[in-house]
Amino acid sequence: MDIESLLLSAIFAIASLLHGISGLGVTLVTTTALASMYPLQHAIILIIIPSMMLNLMTWMHGGERSMWGDFVYYLKNYWLLALMSLVGSLLGVKLLLWVDSSYILLLLAAVIAFYVGSHVLGKRIVLPNTKPVLIVTGVVAGIIGGATNAMSTILLMYLLSATEDKNTIAKVGNMCYFLGKVAQIIILWEPIKALPSSDWMLIVLLTLVSVMSIMLGIKLRQYLSQARFRQLVLVILTVLGCRVAWQAFSGLL
Repeated sequence: MDIESLLLSAIFAIASLLHGISGLGVTLVTTTALASMYPLQHAIILIIIPSMMLNLMTWMHGGERSMWGDFVYYLKNYWLLALMSLVGSLLGVKLLLWVDSSYILLLLAAVIAFYVGSHVLGKRIVLPNTKPVLIVTGVVAGIIGGATNAMSTILLMYLLSATEDKNTIAKVGNMCYFLGKVAQIIILWEPIKALPSSDWMLIVLLTLVSVMSIMLGIKLRQYLSQARFRQLVLVILTVLGCRVAWQAFSGLL
């Protein structure tokens, strides 16, 4: 195993551990890490399968109902948000094919700066819980998620106004994230099929590391502070975000 694979495995392990503890956070960290090493479209392709596995595992864990009962309940209550995020994701993935990747990297860097800044300042923007806001938020979150895998930063602004239940936020969030991955597979199917065996080996490694780490995170959820892990993730994101921003500006100059 080379140094790059070890570094990525460590980042995926930390991000997946946080995801297991809090139900959120893995895609933004891992996408930023991969985007600092690979072209953005390729980075997003590499993360689709590990991310889908984590979304499913977070979805299946916890809740007062069965897995199927959870699916029906949350789909019934949040179907419009899920649909809008899916539509937005399809448009967002198209941006990867239509727009210079440097501009998408700038968007990713901006989202990271917003995410880190809001957490450091201890401020969260909460959007009104209305249908028009839901529709706009779903589409915008989907576009950003499809293009950069950073859907959570926008989606949470609405979910925090819709409910105070952390389990609901995690379940609905991961439902929308999963649909975003489905959109990416639909649009990027041809390059996915063309991946070399070395990339599939990396995908398998990162998926295994992520699954083991999220299982540990779920078990440690009741014992460990989320704040500590969030601080670590913010540091990692800041470093990686600066690197992504440098890549973007270098590509435009």
